[in-house]
Amino acid sequence: MQPEWIWGLGGGLLIGLSAALYLLGNGRIMGASGILGGLVDGSDRSLERLAFLAGLIGVPLLLRPLLLPAAQTHLTGNITLVIIAGLLVGLGTRIANGCTSGHGVCGISRFSLRGIVATIVYIMAGIATVALLRHVWGLI
Repeated sequence: MQPEWIWGLGGGLLIGLSAALYLLGNGRIMGASGILGGLVDGSDRSLERLAFLAGLIGVPLLLRPLLLPAAQTHLTGNITLVIIAGLLVGLGTRIANGCTSGHGVCGISRFSLRGIVATIVYIMAGIATVALLRHVWGLI
């Protein structure tokens, strides 16, 4: 049986590789929330953004049969909580002017002070959120 950390390592390597290829391919920083945001708000509906989103969704679906047995997740069954969490993540990426791929992967790798500070803030916010939701309110 594989240790579960191998899934995180593999995912991290793939994200880092995709960020490097995106930068080398078009000279722009890969920020998933910015790419998706441009599609949603209509400010940039380029083929590049559509291809990125298609790959982000499509590749895991294509690889799924190869990854059996899949890594187990501990996602809550409470769909309302999942929707609220997704909306809060979207709001947070707009407030922070970026997400984990833009600030965490690309920002830290470029030694961007803004990326490092944003990453520290969202990691601390995540810790506080889990502490409240799990240990104080017992929701997850």
